[in-house]
Amino acid sequence: MTGGAGVTGSAGMTGGTGVTGGAGGLRIAVVNCNTTESMTESAVARARLAVAPGTTVVGITPSWGVASAEGWYDSFVSAAAVLDTLGSLPSDVDGVVLAGFGEHGREGARELLDIPVVDITEAAAHVAMLLGRRFGVVTTVRRAVGQITDSLTTAGLMQHCVAVEDTGLGVLELEADPAATAEAFVAAGLRAVARGAEVVCLGCAGMAGLEEHVGARLPVPVVDGVAAAASLVETLARQGLTTSKIDSYATPLAKARSWPGPPRAAARVE
Repeated sequence: MTGGAGVTGSAGMTGGTGVTGGAGGLRIAVVNCNTTESMTESAVARARLAVAPGTTVVGITPSWGVASAEGWYDSFVSAAAVLDTLGSLPSDVDGVVLAGFGEHGREGARELLDIPVVDITEAAAHVAMLLGRRFGVVTTVRRAVGQITDSLTTAGLMQHCVAVEDTGLGVLELEADPAATAEAFVAAGLRAVARGAEVVCLGCAGMAGLEEHVGARLPVPVVDGVAAAASLVETLARQGLTTSKIDSYATPLAKARSWPGPPRAAARVE
């Protein structure tokens, strides 16, 4: 595979440690689904708070792909970029967090890697189901709703989801006005609660850290997918559990494969 990642922080990776990585401590990679470094940094910061002292968290940003994943086309391009990036994952990584809510690629990543791979969509939903019988998701743009619904359905989790509410905010807008973003997610969360949600999941990695503010305004628990995924990856890795390779996530068949490399600037399509 070609490409590689913008991997920053200690030892050339972005991020740093859970508190301070000790000798023999676990090493978790948070892989952004887009190429926006500031979102990688936000996700890493949230994951760092969720893991134990001695666990190192590093951030990986694909070197090509999309600036933000909003819609099916973006999602498939993003998945190709993430899988390309994972082909050169450092060998000392013990587990991977896929930081894209409702995005494609998790099944391919589980085929490709022997270490645990946890998608923030599944992680948020699984944690929510430990806190209530029905959950809702609040997300960014309206077009993300169908992707999230399909992702939860594929994972066998949609039957417990009573609402996927959008805020109308684009992914790249989330950091522009934090106060307005928080208010938009509170409003969407209240709509989800009105539809029967007993727990609310934040449906975008770019919302990492908002759960405290939103949770203070909602009458239900609020789950951040990045924190949930980081905790679950750490638990799996600490117990020595790895992805089953017997059928569904068997290692990809040996054959010639090639990527075209980072795509050229495309013609404007309107």
